[in-house]
Amino acid sequence: MTEPANKTGKSFQVMVIFASFVIIVAGMKAAESIIVPFLLAMFISIIALPPFLWLQQKKVPRGLALVILVLTFLTFIFLIGLLIGTSITDFTSNLPLYEQKLQNQTQAIVSWLIEKKYIESNFQISNAFKPGVVLDIAGNVFNQLSNLFTNGFLILLTVIFMMLEVSSLPKKINEMFANPEASLSSIKAVTQNINKYITLKTIMNLCNALLVTIFLFFMGVDYYLLWGLLAFMLNYIPTIGSFFALLPPALLALVQFGFVEAIVVVIGFIIINTLVGNIIEPRFMGKGLGLSTLVVFLSLIFWGWVLGPIGMLLSVPLTITIKIALDSSDETRWLAILLGPENTE
Repeated sequence: MTEPANKTGKSFQVMVIFASFVIIVAGMKAAESIIVPFLLAMFISIIALPPFLWLQQKKVPRGLALVILVLTFLTFIFLIGLLIGTSITDFTSNLPLYEQKLQNQTQAIVSWLIEKKYIESNFQISNAFKPGVVLDIAGNVFNQLSNLFTNGFLILLTVIFMMLEVSSLPKKINEMFANPEASLSSIKAVTQNINKYITLKTIMNLCNALLVTIFLFFMGVDYYLLWGLLAFMLNYIPTIGSFFALLPPALLALVQFGFVEAIVVVIGFIIINTLVGNIIEPRFMGKGLGLSTLVVFLSLIFWGWVLGPIGMLLSVPLTITIKIALDSSDETRWLAILLGPENTE
């Protein structure tokens, strides 16, 4: 009687965990407008934590250190808005024109292929591929990004309160747990690993975005600042992020100049991503925080469905955060191993 009872208890436990997961995900999706600014504030706080602690180590008062970080954040937001605000408006207003030109060019290619009898005469490009959709998706991402700037005050307040809570966290942990030293050590290890990943990844993405922006500027592609920003955001998604960042500027180059220039843009992106992603980044990032390609793809779909386009951009940082947290406990380390890449050593 004991063994069936144990099996029933385990089955019930699995069902409760699954039901809890469904309820949590449904709640996150319903509260998307609140959760997205909070997650952005959390990642900004993680990036801002090392300079905040460094300033305090240099005998800068906590309040003054926080003011310096806030002013830096506001200056950054102001510069971003100044640089890309009008570009986003201009790009979205010109989207129908670009989509029509792109459709005409692809239709001309189809006509040539029909003339050479490579495809059937009744082939319709709209039934197989709509290249203008790529530019439309990019416009939607930029529009949602602009909407996030309207929540800038809420994000800023959340960052401030998170930074103020840092100093009181050890005291709270001492009161919460029976073995506070072990708990504090575990939490510290998790936060340090997350901070290391996000900070280094952000620096690598900035290098990539800077090179992309300069390259597209010399190529003469319109809205090169927007494509640099898109490259910065999408390169948080390894493997497939750089491919998605390539499509809009390559299609726009095709509309502006022609097929040869579009190929040059593709080659330039490949060279930049190879240099940063395959040569420079592994030297600093290592392989300890990696995810399997399948997990990256599934996390992209999952977080995109739950939190929208911004959730897709945050999908890998969020999943890596979960992986690091799972890896910090012996009971859940097997799940972290399951999420990780194949060990080829």
